Amino acid sequence: MTSSLNRREFLKEMGLLGMGAATVAALGPIEEFGESWSDKPGMLARPNWVRTIGQPTAEIDWEAIYRFDERNTVRRGWSKYMDAEAFQAVQDQNAIAVYERNRAGQVGYSTRDIALYRASGIGATQSFLGPDNVAKPEENGIPRWEGTPEEASEMIRSALRAFGAATVGFVELDANTEKLIYAIDPDGKELVISEDTEVPEETETQRIIPKSARWVITWTVQMSQEAMLRSPTPVGAATTALTYAENRAIQSRLQGFLRGIGYYGLGESETNALGIAPAFGVLAGLGEMSRLNRMITPEYGPMVRAFKMVTNLPVAPTSPIDAGIMNFCRTCKTCATYCPSGALNTNSEPSYETQGAWSRGGVRTWYENSLSCRNYWAEVGTNCGICFAVCPFSVKDRALIHSMVKGVIGTTTIFNSALAELSRTVYSPGPKDQPQKDPEEWWRLDYAEFGIDSRQGHADA
Repeated sequence: MTSSLNRREFLKEMGLLGMGAATVAALGPIEEFGESWSDKPGMLARPNWVRTIGQPTAEIDWEAIYRFDERNTVRRGWSKYMDAEAFQAVQDQNAIAVYERNRAGQVGYSTRDIALYRASGIGATQSFLGPDNVAKPEENGIPRWEGTPEEASEMIRSALRAFGAATVGFVELDANTEKLIYAIDPDGKELVISEDTEVPEETETQRIIPKSARWVITWTVQMSQEAMLRSPTPVGAATTALTYAENRAIQSRLQGFLRGIGYYGLGESETNALGIAPAFGVLAGLGEMSRLNRMITPEYGPMVRAFKMVTNLPVAPTSPIDAGIMNFCRTCKTCATYCPSGALNTNSEPSYETQGAWSRGGVRTWYENSLSCRNYWAEVGTNCGICFAVCPFSVKDRALIHSMVKGVIGTTTIFNSALAELSRTVYSPGPKDQPQKDPEEWWRLDYAEFGIDSRQGHADA
C-alpha cells in the first residue's frame, strides 16, 4: 500500500509549513504518519515514504545495454588501463603501503589493525553450482517443495535473513534483464544462457545457465558504520573483507537450501562474478542508484554489499523504489567532495557518458573514474571507503531525527541542500583524506557482533 499523504500533507504533518521544530519533534516516527506497506510477500514492510514505482529512478536505455565482460572492470582488468611500467609501480606500492605506514607510526596502521584486515577475508569457498552435501528431496523419497511465487519469495526472504542477509528482493529475467548477466566471468569462463538444457553445468571454458532458470534472487549484507568511518585504514577495509567472507557462507547456505527443497541456485564463482549485483538490487527495489554509481538503500545507505543468484524456483518479482535518494544525490555531492582521488563525478545531473571502458554505460547515472579510485587504494594499501563513510544515508537510524530526515528527503527536494550541509557539519567534520573517527578508539568499543545492528530497518527484530 502506498502512502495516503501527498507532499503538501506530509510537510504539514511534519510541521515544515509553519508548525515549528518543537512540534515536529513531538509528532513521533515517520512510520506513524501512514501505514507501512509490503511491496510483495517477499519484501519486508518499509516506511511510507519509500514508494514503489514502475521503473528505477535511474533512467535506463536498454538498447544500449549488453552483456559485459567482467574482465573489463577495473577490479579484474586494472592493468588494461595503464602502461606496464605505471601498473608495476602501483602494484609494488600496493604490496608495501600498509607496512610503510606502520613503520612511520601512522594511526590506523598498527600491527593489530593490519592483522584484523588480513584475517577478515578468511571464510568459506564459493562456487557457481554450490555444495552438493544437502540431499535432494527425491534422494530421500519426499516431494519437493511446491507453492506460489509469492510464497516462494517470502520463504527465500526468511531463509536468507536467517543465514545473515539484510534485505532481499527478486527480479525476473527477460530479454532486457538477461543483459545484466556477465558474458564472461572474472576467470575468463563464458556464461552461456542455454535453451538446450534443463540442467546447469560447468565445464573448463563455460558456465551454462538453463534458459528455464528465469529468476534472480538479490540480497544485501550489512557492513559496519563504525568500522567504515575509520577508512581509509585497515580497520575500515576489514568490514568490506568480512562482508564478502560472510556472503560466501550465505551463498552456499542458500544454494544448499534450494537444493534441499528440490531446486537449484547458481551463484558467484568468485567475488563479482555472474552478474551486476547493484543493478539487480535496484531493479528489485533494494535501493536506488546514486552519485557513488552504486546502490544506496533506505535502511543502511551504502553500508551494504549486494549479491545475486539465478534460480529455477519461480518467485514473485519485487519493484523498484523511489525514496528520494537519487534526487538527493543531485545536490548533496558529499561523497565526491570527500573522495581523496577525485574519482567521483561532481556534475549536478547524471549522464549516459562514461569515463572509461571499465563502465558499460546504458544507464543515466554518475559514472566514476575507477582507475583513479583503484590507484588510490594502492597508495593507502586498503580499499578506501571514505565515500561510503561520509554519505548522509550511512547515519544510523535509531534516533528520531534520522527517521524524520529520511522522510523529508523521500517526500520533497526543497531541503536537500540544507540537510546535506548539516550532515557534513555534524557527521563528517574531518579532512577528506583522513578517517572520520579515531581508528584506535575502535579497539575500545563495546562492539556488536560483526559490528552491525541487525535490528536496523526491521520492525520485528
